[in-house]
Amino acid sequence: MAQPEQPRSILQVTGADRTCFLQNLVTNDVSAPGLHYTALLTPQGKYLADFFVLQRPDDLLIDVATEICPGLNMRLNMYRLRADVQIAEVNIDLCCGLGTVPPDGFADPRDPNLGWRAYGRQEAGVIDWPALRVAHIIPETGIELTPDRFILEMDFERLNGVDFKKGCYVGQEVTARMKHKTELRKGLAQVIVSGPAATGTAITADGKPAGTLLTRAGDTALAYLRYDRATGPMEAGGVTVTRTA
Repeated sequence: MAQPEQPRSILQVTGADRTCFLQNLVTNDVSAPGLHYTALLTPQGKYLADFFVLQRPDDLLIDVATEICPGLNMRLNMYRLRADVQIAEVNIDLCCGLGTVPPDGFADPRDPNLGWRAYGRQEAGVIDWPALRVAHIIPETGIELTPDRFILEMDFERLNGVDFKKGCYVGQEVTARMKHKTELRKGLAQVIVSGPAATGTAITADGKPAGTLLTRAGDTALAYLRYDRATGPMEAGGVTVTRTA
């Protein structure tokens, strides 16, 4: 059992309109009981925030990276208008673990390999989150997930973070068009790096921009790539970069 990779904050959403309010804003269906992974987008369909929503009988909990919590809180309150919804940051501990989900825990909805999350308890431990994310191609807030990204480029469909049947939400039209009418030309991928190259290093192919190196764990890393230029060996900081698949 361990703490999350990044500091997390919890927003509590109460009021009679809480589920309908959030359902009309976020990319996933969060109406059912349990833990859901979702995102809030700009009207142009670009990423603003990703977070977990825990649907409970009397409230909703939003589990979000602390660094983007104030902005998310402000944005949600901007959309609140006259809805019977109250949003407040609360002090609730979060514990993460791998293996069997405990009775008070919830399986991470993104990928079974990411284990579980439990709210209301805090336990010490160490999990090599970057290595786990790189191995299973999982984006992280503020690293792979940044405001210039589209969530489908960040594998949100595979990560159960978007529902194409739930109806309208902010940015839905652009997201649906990318799903049904276009072929993704850029996206998140796993790569092998042959030597030292720091996060944020530009990747080139035949001298042309091909992407950016992101989270690294040993010789393996995540990268944001142009797929048409990632068909063979690439270069980043003087070392060779090769897409694994």
